Amino acid sequence: MAYPSQLGFQDAASPLMEELLHFHDHALMILFLISTFVLYIIVAMVTTKLTNSFILDSQEIEIIWTVLPAMILILIALPSLRILYLMDEINDPHLTIKAMGHQWYWSYEYTDYEDLGFDSYMIPTQDLTPGQFRLLETDHRMVIPVESPIRVLVSAEDVLHSWAVPSLGVKMDAVPGRLNQVAFVVSRPGVFYGQCSEICGANHSFMPIVVEAVPLAHFENWSSLMLEDA
Repeated sequence: MAYPSQLGFQDAASPLMEELLHFHDHALMILFLISTFVLYIIVAMVTTKLTNSFILDSQEIEIIWTVLPAMILILIALPSLRILYLMDEINDPHLTIKAMGHQWYWSYEYTDYEDLGFDSYMIPTQDLTPGQFRLLETDHRMVIPVESPIRVLVSAEDVLHSWAVPSLGVKMDAVPGRLNQVAFVVSRPGVFYGQCSEICGANHSFMPIVVEAVPLAHFENWSSLMLEDA
């Protein structure tokens, strides 16, 4: 999760987020090189007193500064389109979960099970135990198995919400009357935090998302206990 004074992204917990981090570094390096080159040209033009007729009027230079930016845009666009298609790719999900946004909590329904669903409310500050995070902990976590393709169907019951978990590289709008879907694979066990990312009313800041990734055997034990309690 994020920590104070953090400048970069959260550590990736899914292959998709790793791809997004690599693309960010790729685009940032191109931006850094362009900025350095432009700064050098500005300094050179301001400080030098020499002129050259081939620089002031040259067909070759105009061709270069037209073709070169086009090539740079292609270098950015191709990896971007690749990741865009990867984000929409859903291959035989092992588990499907329906996440419904409400004012102001989330409800989860495991559609592969007959009767497995629950509401997830934020734990008030006065009820937190040592080690829990303020405004981020919930009374029920969305538990999923690691290294398994997960599909989340996202919708809302009242107003616009957005189901977002940064470390998984996932963000999907929850729209009333519309069913959106997002897929991901969690690559390691852990607890990953997110929040509603669409302003949805007075308590928008108080509907966190907690995803707990566990080994498959632990997930089966958890689902059995939840079904027994239901």
